[in-house]
Amino acid sequence: MRLALRETMIGFRRAPMLSVLSITTIAFSLFAFGLFSLVAVNIRKTLGEVESRVEIRAFLADGTPVEVVSAAMGDIGAFPEVSRVEYVSPDSALARARAELGEFKDVFESAFLPASIDIRMREGHRDPETVKTIAGRIKSFEFVDDVRYGEDWVDKLYRIRNVATATGLVLGLAFAAVAVIIIGATIRMTVMARAREISIMRLVGATDAFIRRPFLIDGFLKGILGGLLALGLTWFASQVISHNFIQTAFFSRGLASLGLLGGAMIGVIGSSLSVGRHLRKV
Repeated sequence: MRLALRETMIGFRRAPMLSVLSITTIAFSLFAFGLFSLVAVNIRKTLGEVESRVEIRAFLADGTPVEVVSAAMGDIGAFPEVSRVEYVSPDSALARARAELGEFKDVFESAFLPASIDIRMREGHRDPETVKTIAGRIKSFEFVDDVRYGEDWVDKLYRIRNVATATGLVLGLAFAAVAVIIIGATIRMTVMARAREISIMRLVGATDAFIRRPFLIDGFLKGILGGLLALGLTWFASQVISHNFIQTAFFSRGLASLGLLGGAMIGVIGSSLSVGRHLRKV
């Protein structure tokens, strides 16, 4: 391993401009992916905050006895998908409406606003199908006049999230493929430049695995360095956006580490594909 590392460092010193160019190119490929990932992270964060407010509101028939409502709230609260159940009296509903729509506060009358039960869903159970199922079960209570949960809004929320996830996956694979091609091209040039040296190593008994190892380490290091540079550029971009436009969340330590690991894996894969093919030609 020590000899392989020494050979890798020798390769860096022999062609420093090529190494810097390949690291920079890898970094900008990963930086472009990092920017989109940053947008995706913030979209998911915003959607998560909105999703946490998904609730079902069941409007009650006038004159429903308090005991009946209390018993129903106990039953609904026992649903595994439900996190919280709250009774909203007509007076509370009126106060809330006046607070939310202050310009129309004199228009509202308590008689216009029926009592209701507000149901909050647990995390992981806020998808459209689950919310619709629970709303249907609640509507089956005889004293429930109507149930509303913003069906169209919930569907749109999940469509946006699914589109963002799918787009991120496609772009991630595309940028990873570009980075693999770039690393492969730089490794190919290095192999061709060291063709005579590789031939001599084979004459003295060096195996393909021994010859391949420095190139794999070379790709690994370039991937790591490119990933670090891309991470720094993405952090700088997020700071500029936060200070001048809108507050943005940056990657967690776990996601940042995963990005660096991804850069290293891209480097190793690109090197492995390229060196295996071109060693056969040397």
